[in-house]
Amino acid sequence: MEVLVITFEEEEHALNYQSEVELGWPMVVDRSRELYDYFGMMKAGFWDLWGFSTWKAYFREMLRGNMPKRAVGDIHQLGGDVLIDPEGKVRLHHISKDPADRPDIEGVLGLAERENQHSPLFQAFRNLKN
Repeated sequence: MEVLVITFEEEEHALNYQSEVELGWPMVVDRSRELYDYFGMMKAGFWDLWGFSTWKAYFREMLRGNMPKRAVGDIHQLGGDVLIDPEGKVRLHHISKDPADRPDIEGVLGLAERENQHSPLFQAFRNLKN
């Protein structure tokens, strides 16, 4: 499996984000949000955006010294995580319920590891993680 980041943001914002976080993966801009729709990633309501889990995530980031930035895009669009194996089979399909909702990283890495046991890129990432 390989990582592909998909965003609906304007290309300028996507490039700024890619540079700011030193994103090492390719990024695709899906302005029409066809992939978001295809995978069931809909819009968030008010309480989805401003509920307890979102505030908890923001507070945790602020404690780490990461202050929230002013949003430049559609804050209502929810995202998710999808893992598709080389044969095209969806191995993970997680739709976020709110901005802080993400799947367990250990579970995702475990699934990717089972799929990519012999991939040099995955082994390099695993060595960085340890």
